[in-house]
Amino acid sequence: MSDVRRGRLKVYLGAAPGVGKTYRMLDEARRRATRGADVVVGLVECHGRAGTERMLEGLELLPRAQCAYHGGEFTELDLDALLARRPEVAVVDEYAHSNVPGGGRNPKRWQDIDRLLTAGIDVITALNIQHLESLNDVVEKITRVPQAETVPDEMVRRADQIELVDMEPEGLRRRMAHGNIYRPEKVDAALANYFRTGNLTALRQLALLWIADRVDESLQSYRFEHRIGGVWETRERVVVALTGGAEGDTLIRRAARIADRAAGGDLLAVHVTRSDGLAAGSSHASLARQRRLIEDLGGSYHSVIGDDVATTLVEFARAENATQLVLGTSRRGRLERFLGGRGTGETVVALSGDIDIHTVTHERAGRGTLLPSRRRTLSRTRRVAGPVVGLILPMALTFLLDLDTARGRLDLTSEALLFLLSVVGVACIGGVLSAVIASVTASLLLNYWFIPPIGHFSLADPNAVVAVVVFAVIAATVAGVVDRSLRLARRSARATAEAETMSSLAGTIVRGGATIPALLERARETFGVDSADLVEQPPDTDGAVTVVPAGPGGHLLLRGRSLPASERRVLAAFAAHVGAAVERVRLAEAAAEVEPVKAADRMRTALLRAVGHDLRTPLAAGWAAVTSLRSPDVEFSAEDRAELLATADESMGRLNRLVENLLDLSRLQAGALTLDLRATALEEILPAALDSLPADAPLIDVRDLAEIPDVLADPPLLERVVANLVSNAARHTPPGRTVLLSASAHAGRVELRIVDQGPGLPPGGRDQLFEPFQRLGDTDNTTGLGLGLALSRGLTEAMDGTLTPEDTPGGGLTMVLSLPFTDAVPSAGHTRRGQRHTKP
Repeated sequence: MSDVRRGRLKVYLGAAPGVGKTYRMLDEARRRATRGADVVVGLVECHGRAGTERMLEGLELLPRAQCAYHGGEFTELDLDALLARRPEVAVVDEYAHSNVPGGGRNPKRWQDIDRLLTAGIDVITALNIQHLESLNDVVEKITRVPQAETVPDEMVRRADQIELVDMEPEGLRRRMAHGNIYRPEKVDAALANYFRTGNLTALRQLALLWIADRVDESLQSYRFEHRIGGVWETRERVVVALTGGAEGDTLIRRAARIADRAAGGDLLAVHVTRSDGLAAGSSHASLARQRRLIEDLGGSYHSVIGDDVATTLVEFARAENATQLVLGTSRRGRLERFLGGRGTGETVVALSGDIDIHTVTHERAGRGTLLPSRRRTLSRTRRVAGPVVGLILPMALTFLLDLDTARGRLDLTSEALLFLLSVVGVACIGGVLSAVIASVTASLLLNYWFIPPIGHFSLADPNAVVAVVVFAVIAATVAGVVDRSLRLARRSARATAEAETMSSLAGTIVRGGATIPALLERARETFGVDSADLVEQPPDTDGAVTVVPAGPGGHLLLRGRSLPASERRVLAAFAAHVGAAVERVRLAEAAAEVEPVKAADRMRTALLRAVGHDLRTPLAAGWAAVTSLRSPDVEFSAEDRAELLATADESMGRLNRLVENLLDLSRLQAGALTLDLRATALEEILPAALDSLPADAPLIDVRDLAEIPDVLADPPLLERVVANLVSNAARHTPPGRTVLLSASAHAGRVELRIVDQGPGLPPGGRDQLFEPFQRLGDTDNTTGLGLGLALSRGLTEAMDGTLTPEDTPGGGLTMVLSLPFTDAVPSAGHTRRGQRHTKP
């Protein structure tokens, strides 16, 4: 298979369900087949849309594989058959679909498609924007509909072609209203919920932004491959240059405002670090703060190295296809600008070409910079070798110039310059002291061998005195420059490494992305030691072990080498971060241990409050009825006796239901509930669920159950759920009103809606609706323990379903019970419509 060309993937990305991505996918398949390509439709979901089904005419359709799961029959893509058929192009719908478990199948359909691509088969597929993993939580927040099936963004980005299928929200809603997307019985619910105009507009914007990022990546790759350096103003990109100075915050905010003026504009911050370390005025603390600011504003931070700051800035801006570059005005004073010539800002303007430059004033403009204090940075070897070279190098130069081949060819000026060059070389090696030694030696040799009278020291001559002084001054000046350069280079390199290490470490800890072992491994790598451990009590140490405190009761132990004082300072800060991470883990563990106790305590308190009345009431009523019947002092008529027996039976039944609810809730919380999932028809469980209603319950209007597929559920548990939901709706429905039950099927699930016209939920009640022992909206204590909805949601989720509340238009509450449906044909008798159930 190594010689097989990998297939090409084309994805039709829909902004919302119903925009026509499946139709467009099949249209392309037909066009390719017309051009002679071998096209096979592996799997397509038409959702009962006649127009989409007509597009399958003339295309080879692969039979689906039959799968059994929990007693139900399902169909999936027959991957093995499609690989054996090996067409040129395969059409496989629903890229994010989750396959039925078992049978050696991949968990996800995108994995099936990856197998086809590896086999060299081109694939055309489709999915909606809400199924992208990175947007899953955003879509749920907008639509309040969780998406269980997702696909990693990277798998979609790898596609060779991505085509967006889009439609105006109002146009999509009209298509929905005309019945071109869902069947008529589901249209009203869809338009009132997922297909609201605001939802569709937000989904459309998400799709456009995501596809724009994908196009931008393709454009950047094209520009890089073709070495295009010019700016293509396809998208506003604002780059702000940071020096680490106090003016950085002002520049970032100005650049952010510029980027905000262009919808979708990108904001990038860049700091140029010179490789020689000469970055006077750069504060790493300020850079770290400015990095956080730029990220808070939605931008990105970049650090690049370059000796020429202006050239590096322009090259970075061109590489990022930036359209605008924001700089601060020069901090150099007038004298510095006069002596130093053109500054960074002026050079950037000259080099910018078609990039717009914004020069922003700030309070530090023209005030200059403060230089760090001096301190010796030469190594011991150079400090020893410098004086030696200062003596030997002038002597060697004198020997060469005194040779017969060289004498007389150079005049005194050239000879003096050569000696001066040797002094500069010595200064670069050994610093000030070595340069002074070399200058004195060179002056004496120059005076003795090359200044008349030759062979005599004539320091009394004013010219000789001037030569010695000039040599000494030049040597000291050069040595000072070299010493300062070395000091700043080392300081800058060290500070940069420390700042980047600590910034990266702190950011990782704050985001919660580092475990204790990962932090210890980073410490080992950062400080170049053999091992890093976290211990409570430090052991007896030797010279190869370093121990620093790491929070209360902990120590960071490094083995392998003894760290110098300069590294111990960074190690102490590192250890503080490790200690903070340890403390966070301890607090999380303590909170995790306390939370179950708190929850159990709340449950116990609520249970004791509720049991005192709700369990005692039916027990007392039943006991009173039985006691009356057993009393020998009273003669009851047949009618009275029957009434007392009915009271006892009703009380015991109520008590039994309460106990069953408590036991089932306990089993759910303990994970000990056994399920028997199988194909279940709603019309089979509905009569038994409605029979549990009291005689004075309101009218229950059942609609739209015809041709609803069987759901995958445990029938007795589903009956309990429906009974609880209908009972709750009936209890809150005013006299003279009805409770409506309607069902619909789409996207692989059946939704049963229980609609009441009661007072609805109080403000903030949605969060407490499914908590045990809550009775929102009840005004007395005679309505049960408040377990119904909590138990219903638990049982529903155990059956891989969802139970969500919605507001009923015009007032009231609608409970939406969603369960996966099987592919079984609805059983006989599922043909009644508008059935009305009433209690006698």
